[in-house]
Amino acid sequence: MTTATPLGGTTFFSLNVTREEDFLYKSSGAIVAAIVVVVIIIFAVILILLKIYNRKMRARRELEPKGPKPASASAQGPNGGSSSHPAIVTFSPVDVHVESR
Repeated sequence: MTTATPLGGTTFFSLNVTREEDFLYKSSGAIVAAIVVVVIIIFAVILILLKIYNRKMRARRELEPKGPKPASASAQGPNGGSSSHPAIVTFSPVDVHVESR
């Protein structure tokens, strides 16, 4: 803000810099707070939209008719999937070392 101050026959112009700077420093906190609030609102809206989309897709998957799925050759195993009993897989740890302290 510029003010004119008459002093005798001359006029001096002075700038009220400190008041404007103080105003900017004080308002910068409010600006940052407003930006943070807007970002939080945007993330909340995105989260809600993703939840709605997830529910819709889940309901669509559950309501789809489940038909017989063709089994691939790799999923049937080496026996061709025609065995009457399921294959049993056992795990035997060979290199298990227990340290005693």
